[in-house]
Amino acid sequence: MKALFSIAWRSAWNRRFTLALTVFSIALSTFLLLGVERIRTELRENFASSVSGTDLIVGARTGSTQLLLYSVFRIGAATNNISWKSVQALAAHPGVDWVVPLSLGDSHRGFAVLATSPEYFTRFRYGNRQPLALREGKPFSALFDAVVGAEVADKLGYHVGQKITLAHGSGELNASEHADKPFTVVGVLARTGTPVDRTVHIGLEAMEAIHLEWVGGAPMPGVKIPAEQVRKFDLTPKNVTAALVGLQNRSAVFGVQRWISTYTGEPLMAILPGVALDELWSVIGIGENALLLMSALVALVSLAGLVSVVMAGLNERRRELAVLRAVGAGLRHVLALLALEGAMVTVLGVAFGVVMAVLGIALLAPWLQAQFGLTLSLSPPTLNEWLLMASLLAAGWLASLLPGIRAYRLSLADGLSPRI
Repeated sequence: MKALFSIAWRSAWNRRFTLALTVFSIALSTFLLLGVERIRTELRENFASSVSGTDLIVGARTGSTQLLLYSVFRIGAATNNISWKSVQALAAHPGVDWVVPLSLGDSHRGFAVLATSPEYFTRFRYGNRQPLALREGKPFSALFDAVVGAEVADKLGYHVGQKITLAHGSGELNASEHADKPFTVVGVLARTGTPVDRTVHIGLEAMEAIHLEWVGGAPMPGVKIPAEQVRKFDLTPKNVTAALVGLQNRSAVFGVQRWISTYTGEPLMAILPGVALDELWSVIGIGENALLLMSALVALVSLAGLVSVVMAGLNERRRELAVLRAVGAGLRHVLALLALEGAMVTVLGVAFGVVMAVLGIALLAPWLQAQFGLTLSLSPPTLNEWLLMASLLAAGWLASLLPGIRAYRLSLADGLSPRI
């Protein structure tokens, strides 16, 4: 075995430039394969971790995925709001521990504006029940305070003390701005990799204050209430878009959900965030299937390249293999030599590919997070990644065996005689 390894090593060294390209090809394929798999895994985890620690999301009666989309992902609009009286009744339920109301509808330069209570910053969880943290500043306390998400701050260059104005409705182009009631940025949230990063947070009373002179989604002609006079009015919310609910005991979740669905004050519905996330992913998860297909194609191209290189190398090694046969090497020895060389090349290629993947994640993670909100973390390989690496090693080894049969069938006369 030692002699066979020595022959394989010397033979590989004589063809080091060709094999170096093969190693680079396998490394690049490994890098792409592991990169696609890591992006696919992190994409699903980021999606599933958008909200955690919340037992129920309550809103007007509609579809569960629609309620999840506008309350958590700030996509779309509610078919109807829920009254403040219903929120108070929900908070008074003996099985409910806390309620965080959410009011949506306004925007700031394309980013959603969320009006909520100060309790939002202590109750909201994401990921593995991680609480929100402030990168700088503090939560809002005054009427016209605002706390912006990390992506809002980074893209617009905001910092604590910045003055901003909100616009009525969603979208980047809004002529109906609340320019007479500017807000002051008092806090910037740390990045979470969730829709929170793309949200401007204000108080519920502030949402009422900027709409005092608005009726039916439009400003009343000739009516202007200065910012310093809004405190003279009752700023208690009349309705909200949805509410996050935490329970005293999670085992009572179905009982509280049933109570909400039969609430007589107005038609309401409550969804379990985890179940709704799974339903939504089953609809939009076609992207995951596309990434899986891409991974399979990358692996197939990698193995096809390895077989092609080994087959092409056989023509260059006709004399070498013929000499080995002439001195008594049998099929077993030829196959073992080619298998050993293939294993060496594949192991080196996969190892370099893993190093490239680790470096790629470390270098590209901040850019991907800033540009696409996709959080990639340096973590131990998942089971799928281990299986992918093992499959590459096994397939590379088997791919190097296949040309061995052809190598053995090359006749001694063909190998030792020069071609004219």
